[in-house]
Amino acid sequence: MGFSTDAIHVGQEPDPSTGSIVPPIYQTSTYVQEELGKNKGYDYARTAHPNRRGLERCVAKLEGGRAAFVFSSGMAGIDAVFRLLRPGDHVIVSQAVYGGVFRLATQLLAHFGLDFSFVDTSCLENVAKAIQASTKMIYVETPTNPTMIITDIAGVAKLAAERKLTLVVDNTFLSPYFQQPLALGAHIVVHSMTKYLNGHSDAVGGAVILARQEDTERIYFLQRSAGSGLAPMDCFLVARGIKTLAVRMAQHNTNGMAIARYLEAHPKVKRVLYPGLPSHPQHEIAQRQQRGFGAMLCFDLDGLEAARRLLNSVKLCSLAESLGGVETLISLPALMTHASMPPAVRQQIGITEGLVRLSVGLEDAEDLIADLDQALAKV
Repeated sequence: MGFSTDAIHVGQEPDPSTGSIVPPIYQTSTYVQEELGKNKGYDYARTAHPNRRGLERCVAKLEGGRAAFVFSSGMAGIDAVFRLLRPGDHVIVSQAVYGGVFRLATQLLAHFGLDFSFVDTSCLENVAKAIQASTKMIYVETPTNPTMIITDIAGVAKLAAERKLTLVVDNTFLSPYFQQPLALGAHIVVHSMTKYLNGHSDAVGGAVILARQEDTERIYFLQRSAGSGLAPMDCFLVARGIKTLAVRMAQHNTNGMAIARYLEAHPKVKRVLYPGLPSHPQHEIAQRQQRGFGAMLCFDLDGLEAARRLLNSVKLCSLAESLGGVETLISLPALMTHASMPPAVRQQIGITEGLVRLSVGLEDAEDLIADLDQALAKV
């Protein structure tokens, strides 16, 4: 079946007991057993429930994985992936990684004996040089949050295969509609489902999609042991959002390109980082491994005061953290999503005080341009 058909139907079959076209929300904590040692597939909601299993089937199908597990947040899923490792293991992580991942690695997991190296994974030579005898995993964001750096997934996958390393790819910014890392050689894909998979800014969730059976068994053990699985209502909301993923992403892509071209031509904008523009350093790689460029972009203004004036002047764009919803969201990573990073690290990876991140929504592009135009006039 095609992508849209799978998004609408896999794991979301009509309820067999009533014929309801939308599966019900199983808002229960426990399940009655038919007799001792015999149940109908469920015993306790922390372990599993129908809404979670249905959503996991759908996400696994869309990413082309063997299995998927959904978590209470994207960070909960990422934490579970890192818990596949043991004290003393070394991980290579994309240098311009999301601030929450940087915080998890450096302020929490490092205290449990894991060793992290933050590397510009867009350069395969840098990745190869960073591999140590204790390296067990490569964790890649592509595009990176917020600097939109692209990593050649197939190239890193080849390195990982040669050294018997696990390759993990965060696919949140593009969704499986535009990019499928497992098909390019990755072993694990992670998502903040809060973003494009849900798409409506009304639920928080994470997903881990797996290509190997041994990882499947271990991630499920971690999910049920730590109690980090996604609750029924949130599963219902994300599953509902996924049904329109294809049409939403197509329009996000159209709007993203329109806004990127407008900003690149504006005299007050110093640079625009959007993989769909020929000016992007990894434009050709993005063309090769992606089916589209999405709606995430960032642009540089002349310092913090200029960015502050813009952010305080927009009317249609909403000043808020998060991304991937139908509404356009605008933020300043240096003071918001990446505030936990030391200033020196932010500067090194290109997160300046004037760098603005834009998650382009589904409003009419002309209205978004008009809003940005009036705000930029005040800069």
